[in-house]
Amino acid sequence: MIELLSPVGDFECLKAAVQNGADAVYFGASSFSARAFASNFDDSALEKAISYAKLRGVKTNLTLNTLIKNDEINDAIELAKKAYEYGIDAIIVQDLGLARYLIKNFPGLAVHASTQMSVHNLEGVLELQKLGFSRVVLSRELSLQEIEYICKNSNVEIECFVHGALCMCVSGQCLFSSMLGGRSGNRGRCAQPCRLAYSVLDENHKLYEKDSYVLSLKDMCGIEDLEKLWDAGVYSLKIEGRMKQAPYAAGVVSYYRRYIDCFLEKKKQEKVTRSDMQDLLDLGNRCGFTDGYYSKQNGPDMVTFVKPSYAKTNEALQEEIMDHFVEHEAKIPATGCLTLHLGRPCIYELTCGDHTARVNGMEVMAAAKKPLNIDDLKARMSKTGDTPFVMEEIRVVMDDGIFLPVGALNQLRREATEKLLDEMLSVYRRSAGVLEDEKIDESVDRGAKHLCDPDKSKALASSQTLRYSCLIENRTLLSEILRRDRISRVYLDFGAYRWNHFPIELGEDMEAIHAAGKEVYFALPRIFRAKASELFDGYKDEWKKVQPDGVLVRNYEELSSVKTYFGTGNIVLDHNLYTYNDRATKFYASMNTSENTVPLELNRGEIKHRDNTQSAMVIYGYYPLMTTAPCVHANTRGCDRKPGLCYLKDRYHKEFPVKNYCDVCYNVVYNSLPVMLFANRKELTDCGMQEFRLDFTIENPQETKEVLDLMEEFVTGTRTDYPATWKDRYTNGHYKRGVE
Repeated sequence: MIELLSPVGDFECLKAAVQNGADAVYFGASSFSARAFASNFDDSALEKAISYAKLRGVKTNLTLNTLIKNDEINDAIELAKKAYEYGIDAIIVQDLGLARYLIKNFPGLAVHASTQMSVHNLEGVLELQKLGFSRVVLSRELSLQEIEYICKNSNVEIECFVHGALCMCVSGQCLFSSMLGGRSGNRGRCAQPCRLAYSVLDENHKLYEKDSYVLSLKDMCGIEDLEKLWDAGVYSLKIEGRMKQAPYAAGVVSYYRRYIDCFLEKKKQEKVTRSDMQDLLDLGNRCGFTDGYYSKQNGPDMVTFVKPSYAKTNEALQEEIMDHFVEHEAKIPATGCLTLHLGRPCIYELTCGDHTARVNGMEVMAAAKKPLNIDDLKARMSKTGDTPFVMEEIRVVMDDGIFLPVGALNQLRREATEKLLDEMLSVYRRSAGVLEDEKIDESVDRGAKHLCDPDKSKALASSQTLRYSCLIENRTLLSEILRRDRISRVYLDFGAYRWNHFPIELGEDMEAIHAAGKEVYFALPRIFRAKASELFDGYKDEWKKVQPDGVLVRNYEELSSVKTYFGTGNIVLDHNLYTYNDRATKFYASMNTSENTVPLELNRGEIKHRDNTQSAMVIYGYYPLMTTAPCVHANTRGCDRKPGLCYLKDRYHKEFPVKNYCDVCYNVVYNSLPVMLFANRKELTDCGMQEFRLDFTIENPQETKEVLDLMEEFVTGTRTDYPATWKDRYTNGHYKRGVE
């Protein structure tokens, strides 16, 4: 079995996908959808959409896959409840707090882990499987080899993208759009700054490639890889495109349907013809197709480099597709039996599959003039109008010389149709029953009672010892950090070390930090793919000798992996393991994590009404805007496997540092300016914050000293405002504005 899963942006797209062979569809509601600018479905349309698909044997998936704030969580639950009662098959989720609630409260509902969860290896899949997810949508960046390993060693359904747009950034890890314009990809409002032109500068800020579309990937097409995906064990093949129109849904689904059916019949991949591939291109492409990451980590042939406008569409092809699915809208075959005996109520039985509806009407009368005849009755009872049925056969059992008014026959037909529809849909509809919150240990929940109460928050904060910490990605910064008494914890980032010298250098740095009387935590990679697992496995024995006081984790895989490599129970979530709402915070805490980091997109008001009693806040640092598998340096200059910096210069002359992490082969694009919140410390302290963290990623020792000196002035009260020398050199990030 291979499921063909189609995107649906509106009802016309739904009809197009269903009648052209989709096994399942996915669509968003009017809120909490990662495609907020698609038409989507309001409450009434949502019920209609689910009913339309279910009556035709097509599964339905609701995308409730955005991050959800505290004041939105109840609305999200109510939306999920409605979809559940309407008969939705699955809900696709990014927010772990919401996901756990759905798994607990809605029996029979499949909960799918969105690709926004950034799951890259088996450990992450197994962690989500353990939590109760029935399907995981893997990150797009995985190779067929990685996908196969996951499929063969897990018991959840695996879904992979097979066709459509590719994001440069790992899904769920992009802050580019939100930082540049307040439109968050995590909230379904991405403005796609990755599709714009950037000039590329070297580490010395010297231009070497002007106005190039280096962040824009070609569209994916995996129609020639169906056999490989089958062999890998993939359950569902996902077409991307909820912003597309009906011809796209109809056309792409129809071609994949034909080649999938042919493969399932012959168990052999049929060669895709040139004309079929050209038709797929004509339905939409950005500078041609790529087979995605199936066979490669990255490469310049995946990048458009030129303006990624869609090629001019084949209007004749689109008209042909529209005519086909509009004129041949999928109807459900049914049969009817009309019984008319003089002096008795008329009876109409309508049957569809295993379902039968029987209704009685008015009493049959003797004909005064023109009696009823069979042909007229069959013609009248065969009318189905805008109902989903088409009558294959009408049987009439009747006496001679009888009469019924036309209105009575029409009413009989309408009542039978409505009753049959209710009968068929009742199989799918459910009652949500009484919803209950998951009980979490009181020690985990102790901060929630202080929310929205400033006095209690301040009292709680004053009872705690506020900690200052630094994260460093450069070993040369350590000496400056160690001489600062105020810094009590140091996070040594994976990126500070080359693997051929690791963990010897890590051990040396840990020893120096402990000698200075400070805690040392190890910050794991932002992406933990199979290659990272292999590297870490190679040092299993050495890990026992360099056990840190704690670990900073950045993805679901690492929540499981830390137990393998580290003996510490002190696990800190970084900001990209999102604790947007207190349900997520509490649930992570129940997974034996000790602390979390405030998500970077929350504003001051949202932070104030959040449980911060186990939280760190990044008050200085260049925010990571994108984490990417494609490497800007390698794609523009060739891969030399040397970690370093280059810069992307936009049309406003802002420069965004790009750092390549070669040992695990990913890039991070950082913001053009660092966030600095030293002046907001008191406000944050009053929110119950436990830790203030400074992230040093691209700074040199002198810049690090300057920042730490400035922070010290604010902490000691010798300064209350930023000096003139810092004008236009920092940003408040989302602290004041936040995201929609």
